[in-house]
Parts: sequence; C-alpha cells; structure tokens
Amino acid sequence: MNPFLWTHRQAPGREMSRREMLRSSAVGFGYLALSALLAGESNADAKLVAAIDPLQPRLPQAAARAKRVIFLFMKGGPSQVDTFDYKPLLQRDHGKPLPFEKPRVQFAKTGNLLKSPWQFKKYRQSGIEVSELFPHVAHRVDDICFINSVHGTNAAHGGAVLKLHTGSDTFVRPSLGSWITYGLGTENRNLPGFVTICPTLAHGGVNNWGSAFLPAPYGGTPIGNASIPADQAIVRYVKNRRTSPDRQRSQLDLLAQLNREHLQETGPNLALEGRINSFELAFRMQTAMPELQDISKESSATLKLYGIDDKVTENFGRQCLMARRFAESGVRFVQVTHSDPYVQWDQHSDLKKGHEKNALEVDRPIAGLLTDLKARGLLDDTLVVWGGEFGRTPTAQGDNGRDHNPEGFTMWLAGGGVRGGIRYGATDDYGYYAAKDKVHIHDLHATILHILGLDHEKLTYRYAGRDFRLTDVHGHIVTEILA
Repeated sequence: MNPFLWTHRQAPGREMSRREMLRSSAVGFGYLALSALLAGESNADAKLVAAIDPLQPRLPQAAARAKRVIFLFMKGGPSQVDTFDYKPLLQRDHGKPLPFEKPRVQFAKTGNLLKSPWQFKKYRQSGIEVSELFPHVAHRVDDICFINSVHGTNAAHGGAVLKLHTGSDTFVRPSLGSWITYGLGTENRNLPGFVTICPTLAHGGVNNWGSAFLPAPYGGTPIGNASIPADQAIVRYVKNRRTSPDRQRSQLDLLAQLNREHLQETGPNLALEGRINSFELAFRMQTAMPELQDISKESSATLKLYGIDDKVTENFGRQCLMARRFAESGVRFVQVTHSDPYVQWDQHSDLKKGHEKNALEVDRPIAGLLTDLKARGLLDDTLVVWGGEFGRTPTAQGDNGRDHNPEGFTMWLAGGGVRGGIRYGATDDYGYYAAKDKVHIHDLHATILHILGLDHEKLTYRYAGRDFRLTDVHGHIVTEILA
C-alpha cells in the first residue's frame, strides 16, 4: 500500500480526501513528482496525479524528436496536382478520359482529365517541383518532407475532417491535439496545452478539437472562429474588470474548499475535478493570455515576414505569428485553420480563381512561419504539419473544377526531426490514387505521435470497458521520413 494514499482525520466526522492531503501535505508535491515517474507502473496513482494536476508536463514514452506541434489546416481540400504533386502526363493528356477506373464511391460525377493551370518549377538544393501557387513556400522545400501518398476513407467533408482530426469518421473521439496533451501535458502552466486559432465551426465543429471521453483539460481552447477576423480573435472574458485579482483569488479558494468538502462526501468526481482545474487555469490565464496575444512589440521586420503588412495576407499571417508565439511560450499543440464561409479550398468550379485566392493568402505567412521558427531555433523541436482533409480529382467536375478525392493526396511535415528536402510516396501517373509507399491517416497519426515520443499503441485511455487509442487498431510509423 502506498503510504501517502491514506485518509487522515481532520476533525470529528470528517476525513481529508487524497486530493486535499496531497495539496496540503509538506511532501505532497514531492509525491506528485514521484508519481509522475512511476506512472507507467501504477495506473491508479497516475490517474490520481492526472486528476489533481492534469496538465503537468510528463516525460515522453520514448526518445522524442519534437516537443510541440503546429498544425496548418487548409479547410476544404487543396488540390495535390495543382500544388505539390506535379504530373506531366496530366498536362499531356488534358481532355482525355482517365485510362483506369474511378473509385466505386465518389462524391460527385467527374469527366475527363483536367490539366493544372499553373506551371511547376524545381527549387533549392533538393530540386523538388512546386507550383507557382506557392512561390514563398517553394524556397523552404529543403526543410519540408512532402508525403504525396496520403489517403483516407471518406469523400465527404464532415467525415474526412473528423477522420483527420480524431482518427474516426463515424464516432465522437478525442482529437489529435487532445491525445498529445493527454500524453505530454503542457510546458506552460499559465496557458492551455492545446489551442486552436480561428477554427471552422462546420463539418464536426467542436468535435475536431474536443477531448470527447478524455478529461476536459485536454480539450482545445478555441480563439475566435473562421468567421471572425484574426485581429478580433481573442479568449473571451479573459479580463475581469469588476473584481480585483486578490478578491478573485479569495473567491476561488472558498469555492475550492466547498468543492473539496463535496468530494469528501461523494468520492472521486472527474467532472468536478475538471471544473476546479479549469477555474484555476482561467485565473492564471488573465495575466498570460493578453500579453501573449499582444503583437505590438514584434518588430516591423517580423510583421512583414508574416505578411501582416498586406491586406491579402494579414489575416492568416496574424494567425501564423500567434502560432509561433504560443509554441514559443510552451503550448503543446497549436492549430491554425485557413477557412472562410465562402471559398475555402473546395473548388468544385472555378478552380483557378479559388485556389489562387487561397494560396495568395497563406503562402507568404506559412513561409514566414518556417523561416521564423528556424531563425529562433524552434524548428528543431517543433513539428509543423500542413494539409487538408483530402485532395482533389485530376478529372474535371464541370468545365473548370475538381471534386473531392480522399484516394491520394499530399500533406507535408517540417522540423521536429523530419527529413527535409524529400518527397515520400507517390500517386499514380495522373494523381488520382496513392500508389507507392501509401500513408493512411492512421499512419500519419502514428508517425506524429512517434515524433513526439509517444507510442500510438500504448497511449490509451480506458472508457466504456475498453482501451481506446487515436489509431484504434491501425497505424504504422513511417520511419523512412525521420532524420
């Protein structure tokens, strides 16, 4: 029996809970540290520590290449054959029928092959070909690993977005950021472990950054949403203008005392523990968050680097700069979403106009983020992930659009111990199906966790009588892309 898991008589008829004892005991914090080290050997003790202090930083399960993730989500599905997966035969055979069968299940009907309206050119030492849509990102290709063989299972936005974010397109499951925060905690106790900047409210909404059955502290904290300009995206009610910090502290202490007394009567209650922790974090965020979101002290050169000096790139540039500031401040998982209520990357028609608008808004800010992270030494231990929920068909929808295509598309990774300047995997000659070294969404998730020192088969949570994990019963680590 662990000598610290006792109940101590505080007063006649009252017993001190384990949580209260740990908080008040002179050796309580020493026990927390010991329990963190022994968490793998005592699941009960680990759950106790997690309930008391859910966001405490935890050691990875294995050697980690990265400490944090920045996920750049391109809502709607960018076209791989128009961005980072050049297909000469598609250009040559424009207007001809696809020379093999289309998928049995398609989102909409498409016709003959549609060539890319943009030129591709080789860049930097690696000589990787990039579309003229991304001239700034093209100059960072030596830092990027392009995975040209990603594939999923759902041709509809809702299911595909959920699959990318949670590993499931049929059930409510914890998001990628929640699993990572659950596994590693956070590096800054005054900030959430998982932040999502201007997330889309469509196609799954909060489920894409929610913690589902994981404890509430592991859920993402949304800052604004896709319909709000980034300069107006703030944490609501972060400042209490009516009550002083000292008075708030007294109120929280009284509330905590009442909650502890309630817990003594009812026993462990994860929901109540979660509320207590959320109150404490919200109190600490009052000081940390406004300072972090204030970019007025950033140099003019930095603002220009992210494109904040240009109306076209200002909005996404501000999101990317905030992502760097959050990552630099110790937030474990930061998501940035490029989306708007009208265009997104979902060009079923007018491909040229839509993709040019979208790429122009994000190209310079993304390149600026990679440049800034590298200059600050953050790219070495920060994994940057770029991509959408699926790609587009190489065949035409209507005269000048492309349909959804989960059969084969491109995502890329940079930093965090990933080999830069390489292309991994390939689609067929026309860019329809993943054909070589295929990488399923489950494989991508397993690889991201591995880069962070987490074993996707061992990072589990028992719920409803079974052990759940992000990759369910699937997933293979793509070791070939690791440095």
